[in-house]
Amino acid sequence: MNKPLLLSWITAIIATLGSLYFSEVMHFIPCTLCWYQRIFMYPLAIILGVAVYRNDKGIANYALPLSIIGLIIAGYHTLLQKIPYLQQFEMCTTGVPCSKDYINWLGFITIPLLALIAFTIITVSLIIVARSKK
Repeated sequence: MNKPLLLSWITAIIATLGSLYFSEVMHFIPCTLCWYQRIFMYPLAIILGVAVYRNDKGIANYALPLSIIGLIIAGYHTLLQKIPYLQQFEMCTTGVPCSKDYINWLGFITIPLLALIAFTIITVSLIIVARSKK
């Protein structure tokens, strides 16, 4: 069994279930950037699961672009919430503002930071998978 591949899949599952918990159980309305992050995370939960089942190390070629784009969006979203100056460039013009903190655990852990951590774990794990393939 490929442990980095398994780690990336488990991370994607936890991130997907966590985002569904926040929206469906806690009734937090996702902002525009949260939706974009979901667009890149949810498919990872499925395709990485198939890759784990098949022990497919070639999945990094397909999943890595999704995780890197998600990482960039989550990074921007985290910076938007943490640096007040950037809020003038906020792209959420309708609905919930992207700078809104639904959670703020320990004074710094927000939903975008959780997504950033998940995308980072997935990206690093997939890079390890890709390198082990060579």
